[in-house]
Amino acid sequence: MWRIIVGFCLLAACLAVSPARAADWPPADRATIEALIVPPYALGEAMEEPGVYHLLNSGGAEIGYAFETGPLAPLPGFSGKPIDIVVLLTLDGTIIDVRLISQNEPVFVSGLGEAPFREFLAQYPGLSITQPLVVGVPYGKGASGSDLVYLDGVTKATASVRIAHESILAAALQVVRDKMGGMAGGAPSRPDMTLEETLTWDDLVDEGIARRLTVTNAEVDAAFSGTVWADDDPEAEADPAGLFLDLWLVDIGAPAVQRAILQPETVEELAGQYAVSPDDEPLLVMDAGRHGLVSPDFVRNTAPDRLSAEQGGFPVALRDADMFPSFLDSVPDHETAMILRADRRLGFDPITEWTLKVQAVREHGMFQPEVGDAHFNLEYVAPARFYVTPEVVKPRPAWLEAIVNRQTDLAILSVFLVGLLVAVGPGMHWLAARRHYTAIRLGILAVVVGFVGYWGQGQLSIVTVLAVLRAAVGDGSFAVLLYDPFSLLIWAVTIPGFVLWGRGLFCGWLCPFGAMQEFAHHLGPQIEPGPRLDAWLKRFKYVALAVLIAVAFILPDRAEKAAEIEPFKTAITVGFQREWFYGAYAFGWLVLGTVFFKGFCRYVCPLGAFMAIGGLLRGRKWIDRRAECGSPCQLCRVKCQYGAIKKTGEIQYDECFQCLDCVTIYDDPKKCVPLIIEEKRGRRQAA
Repeated sequence: MWRIIVGFCLLAACLAVSPARAADWPPADRATIEALIVPPYALGEAMEEPGVYHLLNSGGAEIGYAFETGPLAPLPGFSGKPIDIVVLLTLDGTIIDVRLISQNEPVFVSGLGEAPFREFLAQYPGLSITQPLVVGVPYGKGASGSDLVYLDGVTKATASVRIAHESILAAALQVVRDKMGGMAGGAPSRPDMTLEETLTWDDLVDEGIARRLTVTNAEVDAAFSGTVWADDDPEAEADPAGLFLDLWLVDIGAPAVQRAILQPETVEELAGQYAVSPDDEPLLVMDAGRHGLVSPDFVRNTAPDRLSAEQGGFPVALRDADMFPSFLDSVPDHETAMILRADRRLGFDPITEWTLKVQAVREHGMFQPEVGDAHFNLEYVAPARFYVTPEVVKPRPAWLEAIVNRQTDLAILSVFLVGLLVAVGPGMHWLAARRHYTAIRLGILAVVVGFVGYWGQGQLSIVTVLAVLRAAVGDGSFAVLLYDPFSLLIWAVTIPGFVLWGRGLFCGWLCPFGAMQEFAHHLGPQIEPGPRLDAWLKRFKYVALAVLIAVAFILPDRAEKAAEIEPFKTAITVGFQREWFYGAYAFGWLVLGTVFFKGFCRYVCPLGAFMAIGGLLRGRKWIDRRAECGSPCQLCRVKCQYGAIKKTGEIQYDECFQCLDCVTIYDDPKKCVPLIIEEKRGRRQAA
């Protein structure tokens, strides 16, 4: 009864605490952010949103944003706290750098260390948030040519790096949406090279495929009216009706459009360009006015200095294709013509409206003249029928991606768990009656250590329990469980097991470290404490659980260190690959287990205490007893190494590890004293 009271008191204490919410994560100070940004980049002014800054280049020009993930996307990890990261993002959505500020994930705090985590983050520079990024590895032939970009996770900390990945993407997309005009993340359209259609120049004009922008000298004068440059173009004043700009713009990415404008040799040259650079969209501009498209200082194969473009609020990078096109006779006369290239990889989509901006420049003064400019815009969009839009490959939700990446392991684990449930459930008496039952049990436990523990990283921990309790009061999220489907599947079996067997299913059959202790037990002679000492020691694990819960809510920064009372991380998660004192602690429990049967499990394990409290949900007495059990027979109690059988013969289920040793005795007519006596009585009566 006292354990029930302790359990409810612990839960009440958890709910009474009001810790800081993850959503209230405070931004780091400017000095902390600035220290993580290296030249040629510099931190600009802070913006309204906490943790977001302008990012500048060495010349002081804005090239993007620097932001902190903690305040923008406070996704709680297993510690209940966000993983705080600084991300540098260009205006076109390319990640420049990713730097860690702080993290409290148990496996990285004192397990693997931060080095593997930093190596994981080093994969992000150069990637774009318009790409579908996922954590994991491609499976099978279906991954060949996939648009998905895979990031290598950290094997022993997959859940934590998925949380970090989701934090980076969530924060980046929020910045894009709020600060960068909601840049589209889909794949841009590409010309349909197989489409056959016959067009003429007049068709292009009628359909708006060829668009014209005319600006008279008078209109240019009007643009500079009221400025110091108003009288600096005598030619415009002399001929107000003359054309300063007579520009045609045509997107010639579609072969049908090319054939309506260009000579066959130029069409062929464009085909060669497409074969080499399939991501470039060719744009034809022609001018018959005074403007001339570019300045006399323009260098071919570079960006045009008098033309620029914009789409969706973002600049479109234009570059001269360094071609000398030949035109059909139907094309209007012009003074200058250029074929420009727009890179679809940078987000340019030809079938989404964009703007060509033409710059008119005037100079005032003789020595070191003052330069002024005006802009004239031409809106353009290519017909969708000439293009194909690749299907947008959307990454799976993180929890689903985690399942897919471990589908084989999960399938094997499912078969194993189903077989185990059948064996210790309906087949319990059959299993316990096997001649080599001990060898069978040790074989199952070997699978638990090797497959569930070391391979699957399925060692359950009190850290998960603390994370769930924090989430229950708002200081965290239950979503952290979804990032580790392997362990979640074990929890999904363990928790219903409380109702059927109490704590025994997990502690006796599914705990890798418990299985290691049981193997250690077979290596040496056993020493058992007296009944009073045994009863007193068993209470310590409840004290350990209460202390851990108190630390998790009162001193959350110390919770991960306090959870080191469990040797699970050292022995299973990182395979003893950490500081010597952690290894000595875990190894010490295994050595102690050679003479003191499963001492950690029985007396110290806080997870075992939680399992025992959960076992209060047990709805039946699943181990059969006889009237003679306890009086006069004490054999099962004497043989029970867990001390889970009272003198009365009653099973103490909150300490029962479901080893089935008592079931073996109960069913064996050569071991069970009541059965032996009954058999002897039967023989006497028969005689």
